[in-house]
Amino acid sequence: MIIKTTPILLIIFMVNVYLVSDVSASNDDLDTLNAEAMAIVKKFAGTLKPQLKAALESGGPVNAIEVCSTQAPDIARKLGIESGWDIIRVSLKARNSHSAKPDAWETKVLQEFNDRQVAGESAKKMTHSEITGGEFRFMKAQGVEPICLSCHGEKLSPPVYEALQRHYPDDMATGYSLGQIRGAFSLSKKL
Repeated sequence: MIIKTTPILLIIFMVNVYLVSDVSASNDDLDTLNAEAMAIVKKFAGTLKPQLKAALESGGPVNAIEVCSTQAPDIARKLGIESGWDIIRVSLKARNSHSAKPDAWETKVLQEFNDRQVAGESAKKMTHSEITGGEFRFMKAQGVEPICLSCHGEKLSPPVYEALQRHYPDDMATGYSLGQIRGAFSLSKKL
């Protein structure tokens, strides 16, 4: 039997083949990508956190704001160059309105993280990943830890408030309490 197809049916078939191939990575590939992304997040946090602690000890929260505003973007940029991944930090309440605003996919995941946290899940191991638009996307929640509260908490000292206004005039990343989802590391890699 000979089956005749119209150009429209052929296009639909080709699009479906593309979409299926877009999400057909093996479980081993996904496990590898998740492990890579998590290693990058750990390296990022493991590089930034000691710098923030040292800044807090040497000059208090105002000094830590300075370090965070310069060092965090630099760490992300260097890790991105080393790894080939795009790396940013995002939040529903962005501190840096130029670089921390989430896209639609990140917004959806951040809202899911908030729901999971409210339901009792800890941010420590909270992640989400998927393949979308020819990219592997990964997010790791950032929960509020004690070290975060002096600059992201509900009560800020006047010098901290002034430093935040200087470095982040559109800052919305305050008012948090211990354990809440403050934002997330967001990584992506073209497949």
